[in-house]
Order: sequence, then C-alpha cells, then structure tokens
Amino acid sequence: MSNPEPLNFKSHGLVRMKPAAAAAAHFVQVFDSEFAVAATRCPVLFTKNAATGGFYAGAMFGFKPGERLADSGADDGFRPLVEQCEGFLLHGGGVVIDRAHRRFSDTEGDLLFDEGGEPTAALRQIQRILGNVHAGLQHTQSFIEALRSRSLIEHIDVTLGFDDGERLTLQGLYTVSLDRLRDVDDRTMLDLCRPGHLQLAYLMAASLKQIDRLARVRNSTAKRGSPR
Repeated sequence: MSNPEPLNFKSHGLVRMKPAAAAAAHFVQVFDSEFAVAATRCPVLFTKNAATGGFYAGAMFGFKPGERLADSGADDGFRPLVEQCEGFLLHGGGVVIDRAHRRFSDTEGDLLFDEGGEPTAALRQIQRILGNVHAGLQHTQSFIEALRSRSLIEHIDVTLGFDDGERLTLQGLYTVSLDRLRDVDDRTMLDLCRPGHLQLAYLMAASLKQIDRLARVRNSTAKRGSPR
C-alpha cells in the first residue's frame, strides 16, 4: 500500500468505491477458510515471502506472472479475500485506505459512508472481509507452523510441457509431505487433527491434481487463441 490513510467520514465521506479490478495475478495468497473451495479449482501451495523468508499459502491461477487462466476458478465464484478487499488494509486495529488506488473515485461506484457518517453496505462488506483476512492470517500461520515444526513441508518440483512447445519449470513452491505425515505418531496426528490442521493438509495435497487440469486449460486457451 503506497499511501495509507486511516479511513474516516471526515476525510473520505465523498469517496466512492468501484468494483475490484479484473484479476491478473497468477499466484494469490489464500487463508485456511478458503482452502476447501480453492482446492477444487486450482493448486494450493506454499511459497516463501521474499522479504521475511517465511512460508505463506497461495492459490495458483496460472503458471507464470501475468497469466490468469480464464477457467482456473476466478470465473466460477471463487475470488480470494485479498483481491476482494484491494485498496483497504487493517492496520493498528483500524481500517486504512490507499486513496490513490485505482479502485477509488469521486464520481464512480458506491459511497463508503452515508449522509449520517455511517458505513454503507458496500463498506460493511469490506469490513467483514478484512475481519476474515485478519482471522485467516492467524489461523493459517498456526497451521503452517504446525507443519514446519514437524518437518511436514517439502519442496515440490514441477516441470511442464505444453502443446505449443513451451516448457516451464516452477520453482520456489512447497506442499505437504504425505509420506512424512503417514509416519507421525498417534499423539502428533491427534495434535494436528484437533485444530483442523490435518484437514487443511489433505486439502492441499488433493489440490495438486489441479496442476494437470490447469495445464489442460492453458493448452485449450492457446488453441482457441491461435490463428486458423
């Protein structure tokens, strides 16, 4: 966020919010509450934050930057929380807004506040999403730490060949090690099961089959776009 401002009626009473822009990112951070839906549409994988070196979970909508495959999930009801609340952020217990973000306008979209200074329905929806993001950050980090501390995260090598002759090797991606998970003792399995970590781990592992499906989507997209 380039220019955060604390959101309030006095400063932003006339600001309008346009719908979130068309999705473009090929790898988007997701949280535990999103795994069940995301895993039926696209691979859910771990990668590392370049600034901190820590793991985070993301949904892969394409195989390289700038590639958002049309049938990968965003068009059939799944839009990651972080994309839904673009332009807003929770900071220091309050909501901040990036007034320079393309989502905001003086003339287009829904007002953020009504005439009495109360949040409109549009802003209340954003507030709910931000609350889910805040909770998701905590819960997902707990899940990641539970796996990391037990050496249950492993690097995954993915090399793909496409019908147009292009070959791609995906780097910096990680998933759950099912082999190691099967070897844990009963106490560890129970510790993972009680907070729901085990379910999340299996959802991530199951989502790997979406890599092949995504590759098929990419091939069919390329064929539709090629000259006859």
